Amino acid sequence: MKMIEIDAFARQVLKNCEISDARHAGLFSVCGLALRLRDLYKWENELNPWEEKDSSEILDWIGAKEQLWEKLAEKKFTDLSIGGKHYDPFNTAEINAVLEPQGVLYGAGYAYSLKPTFFLAAIKNKSQIDGYTVYTLERELARDLLTLPALSQDNLILLRTDSARLFLWDQIAFIKKSGRPALQFALEHCGLKEQDSEALRHQMPTILAAQKDNFIYHEIGEMKDSTFDPVIWRELIAAFPHSPIELLARAVKDLLADTTQHGTLCYLIRNHKTAALGFYAAFQDGLIKELFPELRAVFRDFTKTRDWGIIEEAVATGYRNAKNFTEKIVHIFETGKQNQQLQWAKNEIERRLLGKIKK
Repeated sequence: MKMIEIDAFARQVLKNCEISDARHAGLFSVCGLALRLRDLYKWENELNPWEEKDSSEILDWIGAKEQLWEKLAEKKFTDLSIGGKHYDPFNTAEINAVLEPQGVLYGAGYAYSLKPTFFLAAIKNKSQIDGYTVYTLERELARDLLTLPALSQDNLILLRTDSARLFLWDQIAFIKKSGRPALQFALEHCGLKEQDSEALRHQMPTILAAQKDNFIYHEIGEMKDSTFDPVIWRELIAAFPHSPIELLARAVKDLLADTTQHGTLCYLIRNHKTAALGFYAAFQDGLIKELFPELRAVFRDFTKTRDWGIIEEAVATGYRNAKNFTEKIVHIFETGKQNQQLQWAKNEIERRLLGKIKK
């Protein structure tokens, strides 16, 4: 493929991105959609994460985007054409067999609430980490509303550095008060004594380098840990999309990935990755924070003692708790499925498990 053909292919991918966004924009809250549109606007206009444009300009862009979505909401995804051959847009393995020699990689899959997601990015490098092939991607040629820093696909790990920079900047900019002490600790270990916007911009490569281990080893942990059977997990998500059950199942699976011996936190402990641990503690939020309160509780002591043993104990507790939640979720779901009572299963998971977390 010549570069002009890659540009043409990117336009095909972008069309499916627009169709997916048109169909599924309603999944997000007003605030959630605004943040995602903000990132998409920056990507389309080749802005740095910290660059902001006049609000009237952005509102005009959003209005045009909404008009486009109205036209595309009923459209079906189109097959992708490469050199006269047509591919299903989810056939990533065959598509990338053609694209990779040209220095680009294509991604497709299903995200939260089973929203289809697509992207195309240039390959920066390819490496082996813990037996997995990791592609570090740079300039994105096509993407949708979702700013995903990393993902696994076809037994590969894809680190999207363009999206990761946006994602990380947003996490820092919108961090809650409870996470600020851990963030300050992490930034200091990245060499930032002054944490104003200019210093953050200057040190973003260092910050991203520290955080990328968290992204990559989360994916490794998720691929290696089989505690939450992937077939049952997918069935559960398909049965209860865009619901508190899906949020719980995703949070539990994420916690398993982070606390398993192959995952994020055990890697940080083994290698004494102090800054990365600070970022992990800072960005704990939502159900993960509720399921795994032990980490923040001991992290305050860690900042004074640098005792990795207390982190290791907390991680072991987090894994046991995630495993216990998994077993209960699976038992209730399988019982409901066998008795053809999925509504009963939904009610039981919400009452017995989600209710317990919220108390």
